[in-house]
Amino acid sequence: MPPPAIISPSTLDFSHLLADRDAVMRVNPHRHEFQLLDGVLFCDPATGLFAGYHDVRPDAWWTRGHIPGRPLFPGVLMIEVAAQLCSFARNRMLQGAAFIGFVGVDDVKFRGTVEPPCRLVIIGRSIEVKARRFISDTQGFVGETMVFEGRITGMPV
Repeated sequence: MPPPAIISPSTLDFSHLLADRDAVMRVNPHRHEFQLLDGVLFCDPATGLFAGYHDVRPDAWWTRGHIPGRPLFPGVLMIEVAAQLCSFARNRMLQGAAFIGFVGVDDVKFRGTVEPPCRLVIIGRSIEVKARRFISDTQGFVGETMVFEGRITGMPV
């Protein structure tokens, strides 16, 4: 049984973005195939809550080989989207510009498959926000279905 949602995806407003892909690129250094964070919906330093998304497309680079005839968005890429969102959130919360490297992931559980086309929504809650370490609990959803959860740790590198 999944844990309660940090925030229900149905309450999110996708018509008003905090950051689109171009704005994300001004904060995160990821490019080309590895710019997976398509948008940030909000980032609230007062509550430590943040949310963003990745649009899972049928023509993405990984679909040809993972899994032929039934492409499944790889779990490691779900975690990467969450890590990119955490990096963006940390820099917003601390008003910094450091590259935040993904240094740890704990308590990950995959709870469903992600198949194109769909939108993978990532919701996070910061647990620790410091100049040298950022720890967040994250959850991924397709619609209202939780497809993964995990704790992500990042540090400036």
